[in-house]
Amino acid sequence: MPVVSIRHSTTYRYRTAVGFGEHRMMLRPLEGFDQRLLSAEIAISPEPSLMQHLQDASGACVGVARFAERADRLVFDSQVRVDHRPHSPFDLESASLVPGQALTPYDPEETQELSASIRRRYADAGETEAWARRFLRAKGVTRLSTVLTDMMEAIRGDLAYALRLRGAPQTPAETLALRQGSCRDFAVLMMEAARSLGLAARFVSGYIYSTSPKAGRTGGGHTHAWARVYLPECGWVDFDPTNGIVGNLDLIRVAVVTDPRLALPLYGSWNGEAEDYLGMDVSVDLTVEAAAVPASALATDPQPAMRAAG
Repeated sequence: MPVVSIRHSTTYRYRTAVGFGEHRMMLRPLEGFDQRLLSAEIAISPEPSLMQHLQDASGACVGVARFAERADRLVFDSQVRVDHRPHSPFDLESASLVPGQALTPYDPEETQELSASIRRRYADAGETEAWARRFLRAKGVTRLSTVLTDMMEAIRGDLAYALRLRGAPQTPAETLALRQGSCRDFAVLMMEAARSLGLAARFVSGYIYSTSPKAGRTGGGHTHAWARVYLPECGWVDFDPTNGIVGNLDLIRVAVVTDPRLALPLYGSWNGEAEDYLGMDVSVDLTVEAAAVPASALATDPQPAMRAAG
C-alpha cells in the first residue's frame, strides 16, 4: 500500500507574448476507499487573475484559471501525493452472460442509473460487437469475469501498442482494422466492446506506476487510460488492456467518464497569431514511497493549493 508522488508539468511556448483565455485542469486524483489524496498543489505561471475549483458532472475535480497577464510561456506544474491501496477486484462465479438473449445483467433500477454508460458512442458496421461476441461461449453461459478478462488479454496480446500523445482516440473499428493503438485507443475499444454486450463501461484517465522494475508497465511518463466496467454485486472494476491489469493495482484514477472527450487533463485558449504557437512540453514523473500513511492519520479532504511559479 504505497504512497505515490506525482508531478505533472505542462509548458506552452509562444514566439511572442500572447493573451490567455480560460484554462481548465483535471489533474487531481479522485477520492475513494482505495485512493486518498494526501496533498495537492499547483503552480501556474504567469499567475492567474482568478483561480477556483469545481466538481464536474462525473465528480472529478476541475481547476479553472483565468489570466490578465500576457506572456510567451504558460506553465502548469501539478504536484500531488496519493495513498494508494490496491484490492482484489471481484469474485464473479454467479454472474454470467447468455448468448442469444437480452444480455444486460442488471436490475431495472441499476439499468436506468447506468444507461448513459451502456449507450454506445461509436457507430460502426458491426465490427465491435462481432469482435466482442468472440468471447462468449457458443453454448451455455459465459462468466462475466471470463468474458472481460479474455477481452482484455486479446487486446493486449493481439494488438500492437503505439505511443500517440496527441489527438482523439481512434474508433474501435479503426483500432481493430489497424491492429494497433495507444492506451486510450485500447480503452475505447474495450469500453465499446463491453457496451455492445449490454454492459455499462466508462473511460478512465489517470496515471500508472510500478512498485517493481520487473512489472514492465506500459504507459508511464505521461497520463494513462483504461476502462471500467460495472459488474453485478461487485460494482465498478478497472480493466487495463494495455498492461493486462484487472483491478486498481498500480492505477491511479483522475477522471472516470462516459466519453473520453470529457477527460482532458488540461485545455484552454490563447489569443495571438497562429504562427506564434511554438509547441507544448509535457512531463509526468511518479515516485513511489516505501510505506503508506495509516488510515487514522489521513486528512479528511485536503484542498489543492495554488501558488505562482517563478
